Amino acid sequence: MNYPLHTLLSRTGHAQQNYLRPYLSQLGLSPGQPKVLRCLYSEGVLSQRALADYCEVDPAAICRTLDILERNGFIVRRPSRTDRRTGEVSLTEKGVATFEAWEDQCSTIEARMLQGFTGEEKEHFADYLSRAYRNMGGRLL
Repeated sequence: MNYPLHTLLSRTGHAQQNYLRPYLSQLGLSPGQPKVLRCLYSEGVLSQRALADYCEVDPAAICRTLDILERNGFIVRRPSRTDRRTGEVSLTEKGVATFEAWEDQCSTIEARMLQGFTGEEKEHFADYLSRAYRNMGGRLL
């Protein structure tokens, strides 16, 4: 059967999530939380507002996510040194270690998913997906 591209993208994403979901639980994370850890790992200290923007979620949703991540020891929140009206969010050592473990697992599934692709094909594929995401209004870090 010849599937349309949107179906192939959806099914591939679903298969990837099914593979990663058990590992997510082993790390003590919930869906959506690795994205927050990725932003903090990549950008360092961020305000809650900036984090919500980077993760493309509303401030209330990021607040709930941060509450859980803080309670579980993955992040720490502090008052901003430059703006008393905002706070700063950063990863703890546990958050860094957990994110790195998550990335290792993601690399494993990525290698499996792209088995048989040449280096050039992988580069093109990443470029195509990035462009498609930006065309849909997404912003990559």
